[in-house]
Amino acid sequence: MNDQAGADPLGGIAAFVRAAEALSFVAAGRALGISASAVGKTVARLERSLGVRLFHRTTRRVTLTEEGRHFYASCRRALDELDEARATLSAAAERPRGRLRVSLPAIGYRFLLPVLPEFAQRYPEVELDLDFNDRLVDVIEGGFDAVIRSGTLSDSSLLARRLGPFRFKLCATPGYLAAAGTPRTLRELVAHACVRYRFPTTGKLQPWALADDGGEPPDLRTAMTCNNMEALRGAVMAGFGIGYMPDFLVRDAIEAGQLVPVLDAHCKAPGQFSILWPSSRQLSPKLRVFVDFACARLFQEV
Repeated sequence: MNDQAGADPLGGIAAFVRAAEALSFVAAGRALGISASAVGKTVARLERSLGVRLFHRTTRRVTLTEEGRHFYASCRRALDELDEARATLSAAAERPRGRLRVSLPAIGYRFLLPVLPEFAQRYPEVELDLDFNDRLVDVIEGGFDAVIRSGTLSDSSLLARRLGPFRFKLCATPGYLAAAGTPRTLRELVAHACVRYRFPTTGKLQPWALADDGGEPPDLRTAMTCNNMEALRGAVMAGFGIGYMPDFLVRDAIEAGQLVPVLDAHCKAPGQFSILWPSSRQLSPKLRVFVDFACARLFQEV
């Protein structure tokens, strides 16, 4: 263990974690303020000291080995615990500062970005690192401080606070409704082309939670499926058919007359987003103020 990685284990681990997150020695070096070559040499020393290969390297890319993936998860937890220990020492007096990694669904920018200037004004020393992704992420292994998700909460290792509710709307363009007719009952949806959202993680179609008028909602005729809500909105606005979307995604288009709500009385089931973070982690000042801000400012118009 006379290797330099052994002499500076934290430096080697920090370089490895940055490289593992970016899958790039260049990006890791940029984040650490050193050259890509220095990152590569540091990681190589760490591999020699451990006796395992952590990355597969080609001239075009680097990827984690199986051992590298397991080691990254352990290192990420260890670094998080070190960060937590530092934060706990002065949490009461410390000003919120530092990088805050948050994962959101792809449409999260619609409800979050409009209020972020206010957050930045209040907490100028917090650097937000936002990941907009419709696929579910592992909060701890992904190195996230928090995630914002909709639907049922099932992960008992996470703490959560509910954000304000939102509602879904059935919408179509005036041109589509002029050509196909406007449905007045749920049964009339059978005659219409429906644009459906498919969950990217499970592959299942999103159910349309509609209050029925005496019978079961009809089988929907699916004209198109999308695994991204923005793409679904674009398909509906192109006249493909009727779509079922969150109100915050279609509010501007409805106000501009580009989309028309239909069967509004049947769209009663509210949607719900929550903000979640690891239960094993103390609320650092930067996370605490973000959670409080999100709960106070998001979905307050419903």
